[in-house]
Amino acid sequence: MLTDERKQRILQLLEQHSIVKSQELMLSFDVSESTIRRDLQELEDEGLLERIHGGAKKSQKLSYEQTMSEKTFKNIQEKKQIATLAVNEIDDGDIIYLDAGSTTLEMIPLLKNKSITVVTNSVQHASKLVELQLPTVILGGAIKLATEAVLGSTSIQQLSQLRFNKVFMGMNGAHLEFGYSTPDLEEAALKKLAIANAEEAFVLIDHTKFNKVTFTKVASLKEATIITDNCDAAYLEDFQSITTVKEAL
Repeated sequence: MLTDERKQRILQLLEQHSIVKSQELMLSFDVSESTIRRDLQELEDEGLLERIHGGAKKSQKLSYEQTMSEKTFKNIQEKKQIATLAVNEIDDGDIIYLDAGSTTLEMIPLLKNKSITVVTNSVQHASKLVELQLPTVILGGAIKLATEAVLGSTSIQQLSQLRFNKVFMGMNGAHLEFGYSTPDLEEAALKKLAIANAEEAFVLIDHTKFNKVTFTKVASLKEATIITDNCDAAYLEDFQSITTVKEAL
């Protein structure tokens, strides 16, 4: 196996498991400890992982957030699976909140024949909901250009007056100790309030978000049901001991 192929495989394993052990990598690739040490050092120098005693872990960029366009084209199939499972939770007559995000965006085409009212803080979501002739309320406030989310004190004030049967939230991380998190302070405040004002809250995350921490805590795990494409077996039991995890696969 070439060096670049080996490094790519290491990054794939980190994406799946968050932590890799040097000893296991040596056995898997049939290479020496010094070779693995060099690979991990070079990947750390590129900012792609963090070395720890006995191995490496995923690099945690706590304040980094992808733009909406970047998110839209990532893990598309998984997001569609999550969206399908999420829409099954909606009943006719519900008033729901759709958080800004690429996974909640995938829910909208599936809402076409639902008799519901939708509140959202996303310009893009609101536009697509109106195209389907669904009763829609968009929160007012300043638009964050990167994510097309409406944020700020105006949206907080408006949201504080509303109550929902169900809310469907995007999240950047779900961690056993830190709970749900997102890189942006203003988005975190809005997400937190939406969850608090709901009879039922659902967090939509794909398998890459488990045991990941970003800058700002939104809520504890028990405050929402997780809907995902798949949760790694290494984490599933621990997450299920705290909250409900619904998997599409």
